[in-house]
Amino acid sequence: MSPILHRRMLLTGAGAMALGACSGPAAADPSEARFADSPFRDLSEARWRRRLGPAAYRVLRQEGTEQPYSSPLDDERRRGIYACRGCELPLFRSRWKYDSGTGWPSFYDVMRDNVGFKTDRLLGLPRTEYHCARCLGHQGHVFDDGPRPTGKRYCNNGVALTFQPV
Repeated sequence: MSPILHRRMLLTGAGAMALGACSGPAAADPSEARFADSPFRDLSEARWRRRLGPAAYRVLRQEGTEQPYSSPLDDERRRGIYACRGCELPLFRSRWKYDSGTGWPSFYDVMRDNVGFKTDRLLGLPRTEYHCARCLGHQGHVFDDGPRPTGKRYCNNGVALTFQPV
């Protein structure tokens, strides 16, 4: 292969990879597409920082994780709705909450139309991350070790939620 052709192939491949990286996340599921015109999608990072404060910003916008047993919502027992702290979209009903013993608020079901999912490989192993479909704020990860009837454990960062008693 000539050096010119080899270089052209390398540049074409690198360009395609860069274009894919710059295009941002596509709507992975119908719930994300439903909120495509949400004004929360257009907030600047500076505006998010002011809106959320440091701890919630780190979790919701940078996919961080709060310390276990640090959220008062882990011990919340009243009837109500758990919503995204970023945009107040309802995510969980209190009747779906249970004590997983992990130190984070855990739920066995979620308002599926209000969350999006993606594969997270940050720790090397693939995990399923879920986020608010309206503002794309990171909530936590879902595991297959939860109670019946779903067998799921939505392990949520408490700082990413608000609680609205009913």
